Amino acid sequence: MAQLGQSLDGRIATESGHSHYINGFESLVHLHRLRALADAVVVGAGTAAADNPQLTVRHVTGQHPVRVVIDPRGRVPAEHLLFTTDTAPTLHITGPDVSNDTHNAERCVLPLNAHGQFHPQDVITLLAQRGLTRVLIEGGGITVSQFIEAGTVERLHLLVAPLLIGSGRPGLQMTPIDTLESALRPAMRTFRCGDDTLFDVQLPRRR
Repeated sequence: MAQLGQSLDGRIATESGHSHYINGFESLVHLHRLRALADAVVVGAGTAAADNPQLTVRHVTGQHPVRVVIDPRGRVPAEHLLFTTDTAPTLHITGPDVSNDTHNAERCVLPLNAHGQFHPQDVITLLAQRGLTRVLIEGGGITVSQFIEAGTVERLHLLVAPLLIGSGRPGLQMTPIDTLESALRPAMRTFRCGDDTLFDVQLPRRR
């Protein structure tokens, strides 16, 4: 599963990176509920570095998931909470040329593709080998987009807040298409989540 919170105009942060909080408290509770249902929660290096998240369950009852940081070039500071707290175990997935200086995290090494990134299926396979099969891809927009395009996401929860930011960082950033015939048209349902709207999107998953 993947989760993304955004404004009406599809922004997940301002130009300067400010994003606290686009969505309301009910959406935050929903996100923590998703974490509690997952074996592992995955964030990309950009989100981990910018937001310094804890990725724990605090607003609902449940068990903390394993925290997974996908960090091909070792950009996330070693003093961030993911690496300095032991509230939940952390996997730090890096490329082969990154030195290990995150003492409270277990380092895992994966090969990089031609763009210097991990293939999402390699991440999913690594987690499955550890018994972590219920995976939540939490962010940011680039990471969620990569996992969707790789066909590894079965469900997307898109939380849309009733505000217009006007400019800033976009949410989903997929490969450009020429015509609308190539657009994904997934099945979906909508729900109220406080002042936000939750789009529960079912995506085709490629094995």
